[in-house]
Amino acid sequence: MENISEDMNPKELAKKLKKGLACGGTYKNGRIELQGDHLRRIKDLLVKEGFPENKIEVRN
Repeated sequence: MENISEDMNPKELAKKLKKGLACGGTYKNGRIELQGDHLRRIKDLLVKEGFPENKIEVRN
């Protein structure tokens, strides 16, 4: 995927992440917000969704 942002639906991605992490959260103002501390697991889930690992920046 050249430009993943054109191919993804952020609301659907938020739904998949919430399910995969068994947490609550939302998509608003252009951001996916998840409840809880998922820094260790989020990158793996994003890679499984097709995001290139070198393009993922996890911040807290």
